[in-house]
Amino acid sequence: MDAKLEEATAAPEPGGRSGGGAAAVPALACRDLVYAFGDRTAVDHLSFEVRPGEAYGLLGPNGAGKTTTIRLVCGMLDPDDGGVEVCGRSLRGRGGRAARGLLRYVPQGLALFPTLTLAENLDFWARMYGIDRRTRAGAVRRALELVELTGRADDRAERTSGGMQRRLNLAVALLDEGAALLVLDEPTVGVDAQSRAALIETIGGLRDKGMAVLYTSHYFDEVERLCDRVGIIDHGRLVLEGSPAEVVAGGDGTADLQDLFLAVTGRDLRE
Repeated sequence: MDAKLEEATAAPEPGGRSGGGAAAVPALACRDLVYAFGDRTAVDHLSFEVRPGEAYGLLGPNGAGKTTTIRLVCGMLDPDDGGVEVCGRSLRGRGGRAARGLLRYVPQGLALFPTLTLAENLDFWARMYGIDRRTRAGAVRRALELVELTGRADDRAERTSGGMQRRLNLAVALLDEGAALLVLDEPTVGVDAQSRAALIETIGGLRDKGMAVLYTSHYFDEVERLCDRVGIIDHGRLVLEGSPAEVVAGGDGTADLQDLFLAVTGRDLRE
């Protein structure tokens, strides 16, 4: 973990939750979150934490509230009740901008310009992030190295494979070194096994260096390989939480995480 990350997790702003030391300050704390669309409650008093250096898998069937939760975590929606803190800083109020500056979001959709090269795509986003002109080229180079795309830097995005585009999508979030929390929404959807493995290895390396990871996926093997803890949500509520091994062991005879997920959330098709 670099010095900026250590400072973020150890020294929240006045009014933040210090918890008695760096290790006690969650990188992400969702506290009693509530969000409704009209008369339908999508997130119903949801609470969970992600610690520095931990990957947390957020699992749930379609319509369970995952996407809404991700939008609340990233500040794209304001909760009707409850709150979100990043490294002890609330997303709302005066500290909201600083809190959002500590998280990076990798959406399921590709945030790329197909006719630009890989390097040009990253340079564009580096400008949007406000990365200084003097350090921008170095940031682009490091991001390409992290996702093993240095040799394809001058290729147009539309001429690369789906797996490469997914890796570039991740690289956009890794352009600067100020993030404490990486939020990933189905980052490996639609890619081949080799690209999936490369993405999981990269994300695991970031976790091992101290970054917190909030990860959603429908690939249970990925979650079991990457995530230190999982939370299963349904109808907007947290129904089960623990390490993959713990939740499966307590699953009344279920063989693996996917079996447990189906036992908890049911086998009926969801819209």
